[in-house]
Amino acid sequence: MSKDNKPTKIKISPWFIYGAIILAFIAINYVAGGATWSNPKPLSLSNFYQYLDAGQVDKVMYSNTSADVYLKPQALNDAKHKDVKNDMLGKANKGPHYSVIIGSQNELFTKKLDEAKQANKIADYGAEPESPWGEILTFVLPFVVIIVLWIYMMRRMAGGGAAGGGGQIFNIGKSRAKLFDEKNDIKVTFKDVAGLEGAKEEIQEIVEFLKNPEKYTNIGGKIPKGALLVGPPGTGKTLLAKAVAGEAKVPFFSLSGSDFVEMFVGVGASRVRDLFKQAKEKSPAIIFIDEIDAVGRARGKNNFSGSNDERENTLNQLLTEMDGFGTNTNVIVLAATNRADVLDKALMRAGRFDRQIYVDLPDIRERKEIFEVHLKPLKKSEDLDTEFLAKQTPGFSGADIANVCNEAALVAARKDKTAVDKQDFLDAVDRIVGGLEKKNKIVSPEEKRAIAIHEAGHATVSWMLEHAAPLVKVTIVPRGQSLGAAWYLPEERLIVRPDQMLDEMCATMGGRAAEKVIFNKISTGALSDLEKVTKQARAMVTIYGLNDKLGNITYYDSTGQSEYNFSKPYSEDTAQVIDKEISSLIEEQYQRAITILTENQDKLLKLADILIEREVIFKDDLEEIFGHRPFEQKGSEVVTEA
Repeated sequence: MSKDNKPTKIKISPWFIYGAIILAFIAINYVAGGATWSNPKPLSLSNFYQYLDAGQVDKVMYSNTSADVYLKPQALNDAKHKDVKNDMLGKANKGPHYSVIIGSQNELFTKKLDEAKQANKIADYGAEPESPWGEILTFVLPFVVIIVLWIYMMRRMAGGGAAGGGGQIFNIGKSRAKLFDEKNDIKVTFKDVAGLEGAKEEIQEIVEFLKNPEKYTNIGGKIPKGALLVGPPGTGKTLLAKAVAGEAKVPFFSLSGSDFVEMFVGVGASRVRDLFKQAKEKSPAIIFIDEIDAVGRARGKNNFSGSNDERENTLNQLLTEMDGFGTNTNVIVLAATNRADVLDKALMRAGRFDRQIYVDLPDIRERKEIFEVHLKPLKKSEDLDTEFLAKQTPGFSGADIANVCNEAALVAARKDKTAVDKQDFLDAVDRIVGGLEKKNKIVSPEEKRAIAIHEAGHATVSWMLEHAAPLVKVTIVPRGQSLGAAWYLPEERLIVRPDQMLDEMCATMGGRAAEKVIFNKISTGALSDLEKVTKQARAMVTIYGLNDKLGNITYYDSTGQSEYNFSKPYSEDTAQVIDKEISSLIEEQYQRAITILTENQDKLLKLADILIEREVIFKDDLEEIFGHRPFEQKGSEVVTEA
């Protein structure tokens, strides 16, 4: 009996039942065929006649094609019959001892038996009665096997299964949502979510409404229908939803947008109906749909082949369930996406997703809080400064910081340390941002000097420009796909002005400019620099309206629908102007970098020599060569690949 005094049900595997059925058929066939444990040996017809003439045969039972031969007890003592003296169980064999194939000699066989009977050489013989069970089983058994297999398949397809019925053919229209309630062990709470104060406040209010709705309804407030979490990947949208599941004392249905997608027509809409039906039965409840853009894309776009119809039907059903005539009371829908620009407008309107909560990348204060959360399970050194770690990771999301902490622990364990210290975190940041250090990569002295000149060019130009981020560390040790890397200390800005962008572009072109100044040649090593500076220049001209020739105009589409258009939002003449202005911006900053490096060529070469000797140089080395930077900025460190 179980703890709640309910009788424990004995679960019998269906395979035992099917095995029992097969054994039953074998037993019926065994008994119906008159089989025994004697295991009669095959005997040729000529040898049988010899035993018959010698008077060793006691009885013969024959059919149209074969005969079973029983020997006399005294004949079994003969050495040539020693193989049939005992049966398969080792006991005295009572027969039949031999099996003879008669074939077409049926008349001769019976004649020999008659002669032996008259000569008293055989006690008895006769025709064996044919059992109808053989033909019955041969006819019935295939149908029985097919029926059993059919029942088994139907039970498997109609059964719940481990996936809650979602993976079975007869439950294909059922929701695949995973239910979390007070019975589930949900350990994530709002205490585990560092930063995101605004988002947590909005989410906590929804949880509080479900816990204590009278607080809001007494003054006429209505429960919001849904909240959409929007933000870059890794910023904690799904973590917030897990915290809601841990905090809310109401049923919480969690699933992904792709769970609605199926190859069968109508399945997605059916799953939406079933999901809201389950949520309404357990209301008040929360539904969380992760990556809702899988089914919530704008309708009527890119629908050339009709393959989009099923997703549109699913979206239509979702719109109806969220705010249709059959409105579900006390069911709140949370959704997360990092592509809010492609969602359908009808899905975004008030009454469906009343609130759009933007979950942005954490700032330095929030990064410190996130580090404190992820550092709890680590054995860290006592002098580890979380504020220093936050400064070293600008632009890192919460997931990136968690990865840094884990990587730092792995680095410390690799070095046989008992605690994780500051250097392990710096190595972890280098590993994650720059890639794996390739110590065995063969670099010729000529190539090494070219790489050093390139990286020294970045360092020199960025040090000389006011708005360019100054370098903190430069290395020519190959990492990942890059041959060298430079760590900057950028200022975290909310808005960027043209002079700031131009200084950053000039610093980016400093590597190629240094190659031009020193070698009067350029190489392929500036690929990532060219890619970065081209994107910046294109953004200045076509997105931010920072180009005097084009004026205050942008071709950026925040709705994301322009990706479906074959035509550009500007004419061919304008396209030529855009290309010319982008090229002009880049070339202007390239020449500016060449001028700066030409004026500081001796310092550039000195810095490159130190870099070749040490492979890694820091801010102090730059200050010894260039002096103290007059426009020092406070910021955080980041890496750029050369």
